[in-house]
Amino acid sequence: MLSGQPESGDRFSEEIMPNQATTSSDAPHLPRSAPIEAYGKGGFAFADMSHRGSLLCLPDAIWTWQVTRPAEIDEYSLSRVFKAANSIDTLIVGTGTEVWLPPRGLREALRAVRVVLDAMQTGPAIRTYNIMLGERRRVAAALIAVP
Repeated sequence: MLSGQPESGDRFSEEIMPNQATTSSDAPHLPRSAPIEAYGKGGFAFADMSHRGSLLCLPDAIWTWQVTRPAEIDEYSLSRVFKAANSIDTLIVGTGTEVWLPPRGLREALRAVRVVLDAMQTGPAIRTYNIMLGERRRVAAALIAVP
């Protein structure tokens, strides 16, 4: 990791991040927010942990997120965001390596619960999320893993 910024593939090897099954569980990976330390090779590192697959980072916890491509992002996949909307001002969506224009209906649904959606590729999304988290802003991130 250089200059405090995560770099794709920086900390991932099979020794650090063995094949971990992505599970949907009622328990978060981490019961608090944390900056993303590294990403790439299909996963993320945060809080001295690693996770293979996409992540949903909320103010109170980090969760597995079953989304693998932007077309799967909808109100259902973001249901935890809607439930936590009272503690979120901005949702950063990391779209993997794709550029994605969020559907108008999704933007309007988030606007109705006073959450601003900002979509970008996963690398810039992580950097933006980490900065906003460091500023103690009310931010959440939905991050699609990149190869």
